[in-house]
Amino acid sequence: MANIKSAEKRIRQTAKRQARNKGVRSRLRTTLKGYRAAGSAEQAKKVPEAYSEIDIARKKGVIHKNAAARLKSRLARKAAAKG
Repeated sequence: MANIKSAEKRIRQTAKRQARNKGVRSRLRTTLKGYRAAGSAEQAKKVPEAYSEIDIARKKGVIHKNAAARLKSRLARKAAAKG
């Protein structure tokens, strides 16, 4: 455990931030898993929802901008291949 007051505060801040990020990351993964599990007809409807979750995670700094772009690109390629 930290002995310095500023280090103790950092630990509290980090824990709070981790909890916030965990929720966003979990929602993102759940949405992507739902997209992959859906049938081809349903996948077309889930693309905007998946894009939205990716954008939210990116905006909040949970994922890197290149990771967001890569995920969206992969979704678009799969959607185009099926459609």
